[in-house]
Amino acid sequence: MTKKVKVRFAPSPTGDLHVGNIRTALFDWAYARHTGGTFLFRIEDTDTTRVTDEYIQAAIDTLKWLGLNWDEGPEVGGDNGPYLQSQRLGIYAEWAQKFLDQKDAYHCYCSAEELEAVREAQRAANVAPGYNGHCRDLTADQIAAYKAEGRLPVVRMRMPDGGTTFNDLIRGDVSFDHKFVPDFVLVRGDGSPLYTLAVAVDDVLMKVTHVLRGEDLLSSTPRQIRVYQAMGLAIEDYPVFAHLPFVMGQDNAKLSKRNGEVSIAWYRDKGFLPEAICNYLALLGWSPGDDRENVTMKELTELFTVEKVHSSPARFDMKKLEAINGDKIRALTIDEFLNWSLPFLTKAGVITGSADEIALVKLALPLIQERIIMLSEVPAMLKFLFVKNFAVEAESVSKITDDASKQVLQRSLKELEPLATWSHESIEAALRSSLIEEMGLKPRIAFGAVRIATTGSTISPPLFESMELLGKEASLARIRAGLEL
Repeated sequence: MTKKVKVRFAPSPTGDLHVGNIRTALFDWAYARHTGGTFLFRIEDTDTTRVTDEYIQAAIDTLKWLGLNWDEGPEVGGDNGPYLQSQRLGIYAEWAQKFLDQKDAYHCYCSAEELEAVREAQRAANVAPGYNGHCRDLTADQIAAYKAEGRLPVVRMRMPDGGTTFNDLIRGDVSFDHKFVPDFVLVRGDGSPLYTLAVAVDDVLMKVTHVLRGEDLLSSTPRQIRVYQAMGLAIEDYPVFAHLPFVMGQDNAKLSKRNGEVSIAWYRDKGFLPEAICNYLALLGWSPGDDRENVTMKELTELFTVEKVHSSPARFDMKKLEAINGDKIRALTIDEFLNWSLPFLTKAGVITGSADEIALVKLALPLIQERIIMLSEVPAMLKFLFVKNFAVEAESVSKITDDASKQVLQRSLKELEPLATWSHESIEAALRSSLIEEMGLKPRIAFGAVRIATTGSTISPPLFESMELLGKEASLARIRAGLEL
């Protein structure tokens, strides 16, 4: 009988989650949803010097914001907790002791200096670096001597002769010769567990069936399989591995802070929609199969299979992400667009959040929905409607102080003052008749000065609709002020 799929996302949050983390979480989530399986969220926080409560909470909040809801883990609970590794130290200690008792592991007393000397000798001899097995079979007298020196041993796992071969769902059969996988540390001298012990024990005890993770962890797989063996797990019960391709920067190097990677919190602050981020990250190494780039979260859960994940690296393209984000913004209903925009407007101090302000924002949003690619652009586009002490932007002043612009503003004022109905239709008709037809000006010249005078910038929502929302009194007052510059 086929086991129900259970995947896990297990970050070690030493900072805000980044693109690589979230791509892994997204693929885990999508695979669980596609198969009707379980998505488990676990926090690897045994590195107490770098993992903080703040970063743990940020990781939880980021997954929630992205809509990657988990079935088992922090705040949700489950039958296999606790889900913070710092709360499972006793479990790891018990298994480490069991491995020692079984002779699968042993105490290693080598100092850091001694280990480095071995590595230096191996490099000099052009031999693959790794532990040389010095403490594998110590005598009782040797152990007593080391203890007398006050040395605190680590616990090392014995790697048997031969090799490890496993089937990776993305890469096919992968083999490692144990000559290049030396005995490895399970527990530090201070008793704290290392990743290879904790991750393998947790995956077994939490009944994880599939491990989707980054390609950078491929080389650690034989070590995890060795832990499964020592735990007495049958081969058919091992979790299945799928190592996801690297995400590369535009310089063809692995994506990192050096070549542009930033945290998901940065994208959130810039005004990227969570669905746009997930849509784009899904395309980094996976494809729905028909060359389309717009994928909803629902479609992702319907279409995602590990078999469609590529083994070759994916390249991160900010322009493509921005384009997808713009598409997602244009697909929002006005009420959805309003809900996403209000926090940016209030944070920027453009509005205080009054009912009248919100009503005006709602009227204005359709004017800019086709024009922006990030929500962070909304305040700059709409601030002209709310500013108390209006002033033309400094870089735009010179564009309305020449004689030609003055003539345009004077004529505009003359045509607009008598209007009985202040609508975008009547405003456009009056200005086109006078500035385009009678004065013979090109639209860019004719309306550019009016745009700057009324909105303060060369970039704004459509002019006539903007003036309608601004109102007759404010529009005319700004044109008069523009004539005084």
